[in-house]
Amino acid sequence: MELVTPDLGFVVWTTVAFVILLVILRIFAWKPILGAIAERERSIEDALSKAELAKEEMAKLTSENEQLLKQARNERDQILKEAKALKDQIVSEAKVSAQTEGNKLIEKAKLEINSQKVAALDDIKNQVSALSLEIAEKILRKQFEDPAKQQALVNDLLNEVKLN
Repeated sequence: MELVTPDLGFVVWTTVAFVILLVILRIFAWKPILGAIAERERSIEDALSKAELAKEEMAKLTSENEQLLKQARNERDQILKEAKALKDQIVSEAKVSAQTEGNKLIEKAKLEINSQKVAALDDIKNQVSALSLEIAEKILRKQFEDPAKQQALVNDLLNEVKLN
């Protein structure tokens, strides 16, 4: 049983050695270990707070980004709407201009046609009168070939002149 029950001196010296070991550990090991643990806790808390700030900043940036996208879409829609209105206005003005120009060209063509018509009618009248004179001249030459017919015509003309 001697092996199971320790000696009183052994227990005292073991206790003294244990207390000395605790004092030495407290002086040299516990303070640095606790300081390191506290420093680690502070760095973890700082990292967590920085992560939270980064998360909030990311949420804020995401919100701002969505607002910018929404604003850009609104501006794009507005620009497209203005461009469509401008296109419609330009097309309308072009139609009116083309209609006006077409009407002017039609009116000019009508005037040209009338002018050509009048010129053609004048030409036809001149040709008809020239042909009529030619025919009359030929007829008169045939009638005046005979001197007796010439004398009779002169007498008829003189009688008519005396009567008027």
